[in-house]
Parts: sequence; C-alpha cells; structure tokens
Amino acid sequence: MADFFKSKGFRIAVKVLLTLIVVVISPIFGMIAGFGMFLSMFWEPLCWLVVLILPLVIPIIWLRKKKPYLIGYGSFTLAILIAIGTNFGIMKYDELITVDTAPNIKVEEYLPFREDSKIVKLENASLKLTENLPRIDGAAAVFPVYSAFVHAVYPDTTLLAESWNNSNLAEEVFQYNNTYYGYRYLAEKKTDIFFGAKPSQEQIDYARSRKTTFKLIPIGSEAFVFFVHKDNPVDSLTIEQVKGIYSGKITNWKEVGGRNEEIVAFQRNEGSGSQSMLKRFMGDTPIMEAPKDQINDWMVGIIEEVADYKSRSGSIGFSFRYYVEGIIQNPDIKIVAIDGVYPSIETIKNGSYPITTPLYAVTYYENKNPNVDALIKWILSEEGQYIIEQTGYVGVSDTSYYPDIEDNEETTAPEYN
Repeated sequence: MADFFKSKGFRIAVKVLLTLIVVVISPIFGMIAGFGMFLSMFWEPLCWLVVLILPLVIPIIWLRKKKPYLIGYGSFTLAILIAIGTNFGIMKYDELITVDTAPNIKVEEYLPFREDSKIVKLENASLKLTENLPRIDGAAAVFPVYSAFVHAVYPDTTLLAESWNNSNLAEEVFQYNNTYYGYRYLAEKKTDIFFGAKPSQEQIDYARSRKTTFKLIPIGSEAFVFFVHKDNPVDSLTIEQVKGIYSGKITNWKEVGGRNEEIVAFQRNEGSGSQSMLKRFMGDTPIMEAPKDQINDWMVGIIEEVADYKSRSGSIGFSFRYYVEGIIQNPDIKIVAIDGVYPSIETIKNGSYPITTPLYAVTYYENKNPNVDALIKWILSEEGQYIIEQTGYVGVSDTSYYPDIEDNEETTAPEYN
C-alpha cells in the first residue's frame, strides 16, 4: 500500500484531482463575486481575490522547480492585495464624502392637522371650504406655507396625516410634487394651484401646448441667495462677480478676494424653481455648462454638496433664503451678501437686497372651480399674509391686487429688483 501512495500514477491522480477542484471552485467564487450587491464591502473583494489567485495555483501543482514561480506568484499576489486594499480605502473614503441629497424636505414635520407640526397654525379662519376643494401643490421651499393654508381653511378630514406619503397622493387635494412635476401637472389641469417661483419659459410653453394659460398671482416675496462653505473666507460678492462665476469667466476664488482655490459652481436640474430663477438672474449672460456631478435634482442636494463636496471649501450654490435658513439650516454653509447687503426679511422689505423674487400662487384662466378664486383672495387677506410672514417669508405690500378672472393675459411681476 505504501508503494501505491509513492507511485507516479497516484501522484498524477492527486494532481489531476487538485486541478479539477481549482477549475470548479474558481468560477463558483466568480459567480458569488458577480452578485457583489448582496455581499459586504469586505467579502466581495475577497471573492475577487480568490477568482484571480486560484488559477495561479495550477502551475504549483504540476511544476517541479517551484521556487522561481513562487517568487513571481508571491509578487503578483502581493500586488493584487495592495490594489484591493487601495480600492477598499477609496470606497471607504467615498462613503465619508458621499452626501445624502434626499429628501428635499421632511414633509412629516410640516403636515396639517398634527399637534407636533412645525407649520403656523391659524385657528378660526374667516374662510372655511367644505366642498370643491382646490387641488394644491407646490415647491419644497413653500410646503410649510401651503400646508398651513390647508390646516386653516380645509376640513380636518382632508388628510389622514399618519398615512401621508408621496406615493398615494395622485387623487388627493393636498400634494407635493416639487416644481418640475408640479408645473407639469398644473399644465395638464391635474391640480388647481401651484405655490412657488415663476415657471420657466419651457413650462409656460408646455402649458400652452396643453391649451392651459397660467395666471400668476404674487402672494409674498423672497430672496434668491448664493451660499458657500463656512470655511470660505469670501463673505460678499457683487452681482457681476456672481454672473462671472456662473458664466465660467471667474474660475478661482482668488479673483474675488478668496483663497487660491478652484471654484466649483453647482447648479440645479432644468425646470427646477431655483434653476429657472438663476436663468432670470443671469439675463443675457450665458450660463456655463456644468459637469454632470455638479448638477443636482434636489434642492437639498445642492446645499449638502456645497457643505461637503469632496471635503473642499471651494464650492458655491444657490437657493431661496427661507429654504436655506428656515428648513435645511445646514451649519456648514453660509449665505453670502450681494453688493454688500445680506438677505434678510428687513432688506427684502426695504428693497436693499438686490435679488428678490415674488412668491406666486399659480392657477390657470380656464379653471372653473369658484373656490380657487376664493382661496387666493383669502391668501391675500390679513389672515393669509399672517401665515406667510409668520412662516418666514415677506408678505406682499399691496394685497388689494388681484387679476380679473376674465383677463386673458398672463399676470407677471418683476423677477428681481
């Protein structure tokens, strides 16, 4: 028996068996690594290591002079381990700098008919709607405002706040679809009123293609603001400097009194309220084309990216004052003054802050629901303006203004002072 185990035939049989085991196991680990989404960050690289290393074991099984091969084999294995370790480190670093860019607003904190809601609660409003409730929608920044309108004017059976979520609101009167989809649904007459910034020209054109004519009623005022990382020494920019940054003419912070650091200018997606406002602010100055990783579909995203973009302080973004200061309140960014004036309720009211925009209630002339007209007129009343101002916006100075329902032209207002 001892001679059998020492025989050449037995040794060859063992080598063949070991070779077959390697050939079978290697693709199994390959399949496991291919389903890496189900593995942890530790096990997936380990599976790939086995896939790469196992086939190299076959020459060890068959070669007689193994030392030169083992040296090369060991060097290759070491290089693979270093590469995997480096990749693991990069993945961990990416995790540290990755920014959670959703949701735009924690809607559950601003729902009507909840005791713990953060909205302004006006009880015993002079207007109470019980039927033909206007279907309302709005931008993230205005959600606390129109949620407060619902709380004040709509019946408390309108919404079961405990079950409220974005997935089951298609037929509800109280919706939150954000600006891009909000204007689309308004154009398609799926909603009655949208609250937010002025629609883009593309959104107006889409409405016309659906035979819908938007009617814009200013119900408040807001500041359009630019913000940077808190560690950026720049505290103020001029309008021309901001236009230079977003046109691509100014690319380094040292050109505007900052450090020798590249400017990373974030933008929003087309059709968003803030991107449309940026276009109106820039006027005839063309906006540079931003890299894909510098465009964010969520308004909170542009704030979080500026706060922690690859751990650098050279980024800049834009939004609306109340959304930045009242809703998100990220301590790692700071709003910059424009032409030496910081955006505040006082500077918006007195007109000294140079970039203000109306907050609109937008409906359409073809709307036959009589309560749309009643609700907007109530919003322009002392009670409605109280909600707007207590939320953190600036009310309109002339609440007597309201376009005639029979007027066949769109109502417009200055985009910024």
